[in-house]
Amino acid sequence: MDIDDLLSRLPIDQIAASLGVDEKTAEQATRQALPALIGGMQANAQDPDGARSLAGALDDHDDDLVKGGVNLDDVDTDDGDKIVSNVFGNNRDQVVNQLAGFNSEGGGSGLVSKLLPMLAPIVLSYLAGQLKGGDKAAPSQQAQSGGGLADILGGLLGGGSGGGQGSGGLGGLGDLLGGLLGGGKR
Repeated sequence: MDIDDLLSRLPIDQIAASLGVDEKTAEQATRQALPALIGGMQANAQDPDGARSLAGALDDHDDDLVKGGVNLDDVDTDDGDKIVSNVFGNNRDQVVNQLAGFNSEGGGSGLVSKLLPMLAPIVLSYLAGQLKGGDKAAPSQQAQSGGGLADILGGLLGGGSGGGQGSGGLGGLGDLLGGLLGGGKR
């Protein structure tokens, strides 16, 4: 399981149409935004309160959204907006602006601001499926027992939970997220 598995489930054509951009731009922006979202969730999962909060959100989501391919019409972007706010907190605008800077095809922060709430419920649905698929315990029970949430997030980013910030392939973006989200402190 890695981020490419999640990417392969995304309807890039629907995302592009919703954002009003071509598929190449939508795919590039998605390839930047997904690791940022997952990295933000991983940073939150490093903190016991953040892990409980994330696990609670996972309890509220099932994997129906990603089974058999994602239909963007089924994505609740209002829910996604809340998820993004919870993941990034007061650093949301800084993360959006940094992601916009990494998107060399343009589109800017407006595109990223619209994209993150589309992707967030999909990521939670995917994570819920991964957690529930490997263990029948609810995500919140797994988090309380030190379950596999951090490991799954780290695995998606290309490293286990002990693999630093999981910023492999992100370059400066991983460093920014680690700094903004306090991922380096315990």
